[in-house]
Amino acid sequence: MEYQRTGFGINSPACRISKLKSRLKLSKQMNNNNIKTIEQLEQYISFTSCERREIKKIIESHPMLVNQYYMDLINWNDPNDPIRKMVIPSKEENKSEGSFDTSGEYENTKLRGLQHKYSQTALILTTNKCAAYCRHCFRKRLAGIVADEIVTDWDLVVKYICEHKEITNVLLTGGDPLTLSNDKIAAILQKLSGIQHLKFIRIGTRSLVVDPDRIVKDDDLVNILREYSCEKKRLYVTTQFNHPREITPRSIEAINKLHDAHITVNNQTVLLKGVNDNSAVMAELQGELTKIGLMPYYVFQCRPVKKLKHIFQVPLYRAFDIIEETRSMLDGLSKRFRFVMSHETGKIEILGRSDDHLYFKYHQAKDKLLAGKIFHKKLGKNDCWLDL
Repeated sequence: MEYQRTGFGINSPACRISKLKSRLKLSKQMNNNNIKTIEQLEQYISFTSCERREIKKIIESHPMLVNQYYMDLINWNDPNDPIRKMVIPSKEENKSEGSFDTSGEYENTKLRGLQHKYSQTALILTTNKCAAYCRHCFRKRLAGIVADEIVTDWDLVVKYICEHKEITNVLLTGGDPLTLSNDKIAAILQKLSGIQHLKFIRIGTRSLVVDPDRIVKDDDLVNILREYSCEKKRLYVTTQFNHPREITPRSIEAINKLHDAHITVNNQTVLLKGVNDNSAVMAELQGELTKIGLMPYYVFQCRPVKKLKHIFQVPLYRAFDIIEETRSMLDGLSKRFRFVMSHETGKIEILGRSDDHLYFKYHQAKDKLLAGKIFHKKLGKNDCWLDL
């Protein structure tokens, strides 16, 4: 479906065509350097014949995509490099434990591409594409593989939101919405900004982390976001920095461009074993994010996603201790994030612990009777998730 954008007089048709050609040329150059296959990966890593077969099979099930920018952040001489761990598949991804739907997305789907779990929020799956495919992704069932959960009928989506006046905001996610063309992004924002009872629109993207040039080198996109956020419906961008080395001059430039466009940018970090499960690393990350004006919003307990839970999950008792040690190193602004898990029953905040119990609170709940409820539970020392 082709989307037409109108009302953006700041760019003439000739100027827009020139920008589009430049972006397509840049995109083609960057795509030529993307790592997608085992053969391309072998330019950086040596495998035994057995490892090669296993990795190739894993890539066939869950695609690999790493662009040149993010590849350059990896120390290829370190097999335990945290950036490498987030995007390069490992032979450990062949285990079957876990779930491809850890928070009940299927049962909360009201229309193709639209989920309505929490009363005030509609979640919209705009695409199954990303600028890079993270190995810890909780939508591994979808990202880069199939598009059968992606919204196709925007008229039905708009109608649903219009009929549910309790919805105050929408979250555009996927996949990564910023991998869509500028015209498609503008068309989506145009449709949603006309809904009077929506107070704001959120965009979930990791492009600021893995492909900051999507912002830095595309003034047309930034102008679209600026115009909608300033004149039509306030926009918020939520991104995901997981390690201090992801904060680069280029990513800071992208963040600043969004700030200059009057867009608030928040960060959600995922606690990942072998990446940031260290209080010094986590404190450095949250402190640096605050320093550059990117507000820490959540730290998420990694979900028990099928084939990767044993790779990235940290046991809850240890996870809580890491977060508490992290907070002790931070000032008021940088430690105001909530440590939560996106559970099937709701967004559960992890509040505290005794010797043998952890204390929790429903920060958001699908069942309104659970909202605000505080409870405690005794867990095994290796338990990484709640069985409720």
